[in-house]
Amino acid sequence: MRKIALFAVLFFFIASPAALWAFEPDTSDEMQLAVAKAILDVKKVDPGMEKFFDGAAGYAVFPSVGKGGLVVGGAHGKGLVIVGDNAVGKTSLSQATVGLQIGGQVYSQFIFFKDDVALGHFQRGNWETSAQLSAVVVTLGASADANYNKGVAVFTNVGGGAMAEASVGGQKFSYEPL
Repeated sequence: MRKIALFAVLFFFIASPAALWAFEPDTSDEMQLAVAKAILDVKKVDPGMEKFFDGAAGYAVFPSVGKGGLVVGGAHGKGLVIVGDNAVGKTSLSQATVGLQIGGQVYSQFIFFKDDVALGHFQRGNWETSAQLSAVVVTLGASADANYNKGVAVFTNVGGGAMAEASVGGQKFSYEPL
């Protein structure tokens, strides 16, 4: 199934030269194809996301984050940091939570950096989000009222599963230049 999805993304890029993309993946790299597919998927759900992709100094895309919990929970995912039309680094996220929670889900996460200061802070490593910096779940029109908070905007696009939670936690990120 994964190969079929990656082939579909590759076919889209070859068959649709008129499509304008800020990020052009290396078609021989599975992670870059997964990131491109996640970008395509989130733009289908909310075309207004285009303003964040176009206006950000850079962004991190985690195409598949797995999350689960039963009182204590966690999440993990890997992705890429993109500046302009180039992948400039690898990144990963880890999340720990505690509280009322049960279930599991898979989602894509997008972190947009408003300016070079916010992007540089992320690239220096050991960047964390706290409970105060929450993600906007992407639905049609969700991006219309979304704004940057301290130079960062975070969005998630739920792919599957179900999770009920009232928990507290944060995410920690790593960054490695390519």
